[in-house]
Amino acid sequence: MSVAYLILGFVLLVVGGEFLVRSSVALSFKLNISKVVIGMTVVSFATSAPELLVSLQAALNGSPAIAINNVVGSNIANIGLVLGITAIVGAIAVDKTFYKVNWPIMMIFSGALYYFLQNDNQLDRTEGIVLFVALIIFVIYLVKFQKQTDEVEEVDDALAKVTNFKILVWLLIGAVALYFGSEWLVLGATDIAKSLGVSEAVIGVTMIAIGTSVPELAASVIAAIKKEKAISLGNLIGSNIFNIGSVLGLTSIIKTIEITEASILSRDIFWMLLFSAILVPLALIPVRHQINKFKGFFLVVLYSVFIFLVFKG
Repeated sequence: MSVAYLILGFVLLVVGGEFLVRSSVALSFKLNISKVVIGMTVVSFATSAPELLVSLQAALNGSPAIAINNVVGSNIANIGLVLGITAIVGAIAVDKTFYKVNWPIMMIFSGALYYFLQNDNQLDRTEGIVLFVALIIFVIYLVKFQKQTDEVEEVDDALAKVTNFKILVWLLIGAVALYFGSEWLVLGATDIAKSLGVSEAVIGVTMIAIGTSVPELAASVIAAIKKEKAISLGNLIGSNIFNIGSVLGLTSIIKTIEITEASILSRDIFWMLLFSAILVPLALIPVRHQINKFKGFFLVVLYSVFIFLVFKG
């Protein structure tokens, strides 16, 4: 039954996330918000909703290890798995915005998360407010200073013609699916952790993290195979920033997240910092400003090593 809850939870999160994104974009068109702003903010917030619901549900249910490692593991999977596999299918160009804005900001958020957690073994309301306010400042900067020509999440123009009734129905479907999906996913994951004799932190940083990254992986690989515009490195890095700022920020504002598993601070968060830091040398050596299939293969191998070490011990 635990596996059924886990699978059903994943399916509902994918469905709920898709409906929430579509309804949010359609509503944004109704409010006359520009496509650039929609792509940079609305889509990013909406795609972080599954991680937010899972972390919040885990924190409220007394599983703080899942709440933190869902984000830590998702950030690792975004680079090691999503970026790695997508690059194997088709090379990804690295633009100057990555070096000047996205990567430094991601490192600041990652470093701040590490500092807050190791300082007192918890992420409290004040620290959550700091992370969330920093995210809002980052979003305002993007909206005000990023040019229209910069790469942003692609937005479907057809959503501008959706009726208000349909938007409401989509929002309700998305909200209900995300609520039950997050609840069942956390329930199934905690039961599986107990039955396998592994910690909730291990399940959070592997199974749940991969699950919440699957929709992005599928979309990226399909786009690369079709020779369409593959995933933007900037959008992927943006996802990691949003995970820390909005998911952990908002969750810790609602309920303090305590460190209950030592491995989170002694191993997992260092892997997140490693995957984040390695992107710059990888983008510059040996082929400059490109993540090609060989670099993608390296990321996937490194991610496999991480998964092996987590289960080993």
